[in-house]
Amino acid sequence: MMDKGLIQSRFSKNLASYNEHAKIQKRMAERLISFITGKFDNVLEIGCGTGFLTEFANKKLEYKNYTAIDIAEGCEDFIKKINPDIDFVCQDIEIFLKESNKKYDLILSNAAFQWIDDLETFIKTLLERLNPDGILLFSTFGKENFREIFHISEKSLEYYSAKELMEMFESYKPVIEEEIHIMGFKTPKDVLRHLQLTGVNALEAKQWTKGDLLKFENNYLNLCSQRPTLTYNPIYIKIQT
Repeated sequence: MMDKGLIQSRFSKNLASYNEHAKIQKRMAERLISFITGKFDNVLEIGCGTGFLTEFANKKLEYKNYTAIDIAEGCEDFIKKINPDIDFVCQDIEIFLKESNKKYDLILSNAAFQWIDDLETFIKTLLERLNPDGILLFSTFGKENFREIFHISEKSLEYYSAKELMEMFESYKPVIEEEIHIMGFKTPKDVLRHLQLTGVNALEAKQWTKGDLLKFENNYLNLCSQRPTLTYNPIYIKIQT
């Protein structure tokens, strides 16, 4: 099970640095919003963070009501700067869905669903919250995501391949696209710092020793002999009811 408290703590701690360092997530938000246009009465954005997707949606879409939800309370300041009329909710989305029966015309999410324990059940719950002709549009990450970290630590989130996701939601006739982005760094420490400053190091609460850091650096250099790299594997999915 995901440690939601740890996820909240890590992302809250690094909100100030997120926009500068989460370059792939920003590109993902821009790519994701290109899948859609139009007018919507009620929009729900899940895991809004500092508002990459919120800002693109706010510029491109016409809507009456926009609700942005995130587990990190500090996100509200970023969202209100984009548009003070957006309704921000600080809550775990799974709890939010249990407490609210509201339906939406569009549900959006960028780079957040990898933190959900049971993705298939969660997506089906979201689809039930769509009005007729509603749209679910989200991005997540595939099996190649952070492959370097997995090879070194054998720790990873439960990622699904694009093929697995297509099979999982085949009856809904999803539109699915996949990308690979490889970032280069000067040193393994720079990779680790990137992970910390984007809040994605929320798999375990353990504090590293000097020995842990040295082992990480040596293993990384053995894996990436030319220069340290970090692989991102974005997957974009659009489902219309």
